[in-house]
Amino acid sequence: MPRWIELEKGELTLREEEIEGFLEREVKPIGNTGRVNCPKRFIGRRVYLIVTKEEKTSNSDKK
Repeated sequence: MPRWIELEKGELTLREEEIEGFLEREVKPIGNTGRVNCPKRFIGRRVYLIVTKEEKTSNSDKK
């Protein structure tokens, strides 16, 4: 069962000492669900997935 974290709209607080890094990934389809790959060093760690409102941009938009 997924854990839901209640956030007040427009406010998200992250403490720097609790964050190891950020990753940007695209959700890929797999069966009836989606998946996001991350580096092997994070196996067994708790992560939070933040979904943006924007759709994927093409690689040509990246600098």
